[in-house]
Amino acid sequence: MRRTFDAEADAAYIQLVPEIAPGRSVRNEIVETAGGTVVLDFDKAGVLLGVEVLGAEKLLDGEFLAGAERFDQE
Repeated sequence: MRRTFDAEADAAYIQLVPEIAPGRSVRNEIVETAGGTVVLDFDKAGVLLGVEVLGAEKLLDGEFLAGAERFDQE
């Protein structure tokens, strides 16, 4: 599992498979919440590839985010 976080965008991605090749994600399920949006990415077989969280600072635990790979820092 790979976790990434971009504080500037307040977005996190939790990748549940070792690699997501271009075009593998073919279906998205979007869940709107009071704190943000969660997008579930699926392949054509229905396998859940990853979860994108917009509004991550409200929706995810701070310790979980602290352990994520950062895209907003050089």
